[in-house]
Amino acid sequence: MHIGIDSFVSAVTDPGTGEVVSPVDRVAHLLEEVQRADEVGLDSFGIGEHHRSEYYDSAPSVLLAAAAARTSRIRLNSAVTVLSADDPVRVFQDFATLDLISRGRMDMVVGRGSFTEAFPLFGLSLRDYDSLFAEKLDLLLRIRESPTVTWSGKHRAPLTGQGVYPRPLQDPLPIWLGVGGTPESFIRAGMLGLPLMVAIIGGEPHRFRPLIDAYREAGRRSGHDAAALKVGLHVFGFVGDTSQQAKDDFYPGWSEIFTKIAKERGGSAPTRGAYEATTGPTGAYFIGDAETVAAKMLAVSDALGGVDRISLQMTNVRLAHDNLLHGIELLGTKVAPIVRAAGGDAGER
Repeated sequence: MHIGIDSFVSAVTDPGTGEVVSPVDRVAHLLEEVQRADEVGLDSFGIGEHHRSEYYDSAPSVLLAAAAARTSRIRLNSAVTVLSADDPVRVFQDFATLDLISRGRMDMVVGRGSFTEAFPLFGLSLRDYDSLFAEKLDLLLRIRESPTVTWSGKHRAPLTGQGVYPRPLQDPLPIWLGVGGTPESFIRAGMLGLPLMVAIIGGEPHRFRPLIDAYREAGRRSGHDAAALKVGLHVFGFVGDTSQQAKDDFYPGWSEIFTKIAKERGGSAPTRGAYEATTGPTGAYFIGDAETVAAKMLAVSDALGGVDRISLQMTNVRLAHDNLLHGIELLGTKVAPIVRAAGGDAGER
C-alpha cells in the first residue's frame, strides 16, 4: 500500500504563543514537511487548491515546483486540482512541466473541490457545475493522449490542431479522479479507466464499498484492465506517540475549522463526542499512535476490497509545526513499515 500525506497549507495559529504563523513562515514550514516526508520514506505528498483567506494553496503548481526541487524520491501530487475552474490546456502544461522538474514523480488528482469560491472568482456560474467538469475532463484527457488536439465544447474556445507543450516525462501522465460521495462520479471514473481518489471526511469508510464496487464494475464493463482501476483514500489523520496525545493535539484545530464550516453552511457546531466517535475503530479519521493508525489502514483496505493508496490530511490550524513534523516522522518510520509488512511493498512509485 502506498502511504502519503496531503496538505491544504492552512493558516496556523501556534498553540504555544497564540499567534498566527506568517504566510512566509507557513510556506517555509510546508516545504520542511515535504522534505521530512521524503526523508522518512513516505510515498507521496499532495498539495490542495483553495481560494479562501485561511489557505495558502491557491497556486499549488508553484508550491509543487518548490517541493520537487527540494526532494529526490517522493511522488508529488495535487489534492485536488479544481479542474472546473481552470483551463485544461494550462493545467496540462503546468503538470507536464512539474513532471520534468521532478524527473517523473508527478501525479495529478482532478476534481471539483469541496468549496465554491473558485467559480465566481474566475467568472464561472455554479449552474454549470457538472457540465464544466465533464467538458474540461474530456479535454484534459484528449491533451494527454496527443500533443495536437482538435476539440470543441461549450465552455471554452475550440482547438483546431494546436500543439500543447511541453510533454511530460511520464507517458501517460498519471491522472486520478477525485470524488466525494456521488455514484455518478465513481461510475464515470470506472468508465474512463481512471484511478480513483475518494475523499472521506466523515461517516464510516466501509459504507463506500458499494460505490467502489460500482467503480470497479463500470471499469470492467468498459474493458479496462483491473490493474488500472486503482483506489486511493484521502482522509484526516495524525500520528502521535500515544493515541490520546494524537487526539488531543488534533482536536482544537479540527473543532475550529469545522465550527466555521458549520456556521457557513447553516449546520450545528461539532462536539468532542462526535470527534471521538469519528476517531474510533470504524470512523473516518485515522488518528492515534502508530499501531492504531496502521491497524485502521489495513482494516479499511480490507473492508473496501483493497486500497492502493491512503493519504492523510495532517495539517491542522492549531497544531505546532514541530508536532506535525514528528507526526510525519512517525507515519514514515512506524506506521508505514507495519502496513507494508502486513500487506506487501510500498506500491507504485
